[in-house]
Amino acid sequence: MEKEEFFIKRIRELANLSYRRDIVTFSDFLNLNEQNIVNNRKNQIPGVVAEGFGGYEQAERQMIAFHPDALAFTWEYPITCLKAEPKAKKFSEDLGHRDYLGAILNLGIDRSVIGDILIQDHVAWIFCHNKIADFLIENLDRVRHTAVRLSAVDNPEQYPEPEFMPVTGTCSSIRLDALIALAFQSSRSSMVSFIENGQVFVNGKLVTSNGYEPKEGDIISVRGRGRFIFDGVSRQTKKGRNSVRLRRYQ
Repeated sequence: MEKEEFFIKRIRELANLSYRRDIVTFSDFLNLNEQNIVNNRKNQIPGVVAEGFGGYEQAERQMIAFHPDALAFTWEYPITCLKAEPKAKKFSEDLGHRDYLGAILNLGIDRSVIGDILIQDHVAWIFCHNKIADFLIENLDRVRHTAVRLSAVDNPEQYPEPEFMPVTGTCSSIRLDALIALAFQSSRSSMVSFIENGQVFVNGKLVTSNGYEPKEGDIISVRGRGRFIFDGVSRQTKKGRNSVRLRRYQ
């Protein structure tokens, strides 16, 4: 509780600073739970707008920008995207998110200044706070046993497109527990604890009801498991079950 209270105090300080000085202030990268705390308190910050962004559309970890509701100048989030490539691709290991994040944290960098890490075809795109971009470029030269080189990506069109794995199946009802069980090929009972323990978010909003019914297009995130898009119901079977379509982020 103390950690949450400190976080709320920090968010209020950023909002108040924005209001008093008529400037834009930024949080660090926030996880889904922290974003949910901010979203639930937006109405308690009169005169200030709170907006989230993680460097690309549908980013999971996001910075929150606080700015006066009437702002006369343009601004940008202090986010840099770095591209990490193996120096010798044919000798590169099959590196994952944990490998890159571990290598970054081993440099003494705090998790709060690192956003999402996207990986495709032996290349990683690392979203980070501007203030540590140069340090990462100069010092992150190895991930596990693979030598890597980093460079800044200035054109968002060079960011990788999300990759999805299509998932189809049937559910008796379009309930949250049924959909996440289908998405992660688990039983509904095994998914209940994720929901009740506050680990499931729909479009970034915490949902703790097993019977919640997502809408078509909703993005559902389960901390520790992954996230997916609910693409809706394609038909009903002869037995009255719903045939549903999902796309799970790779």
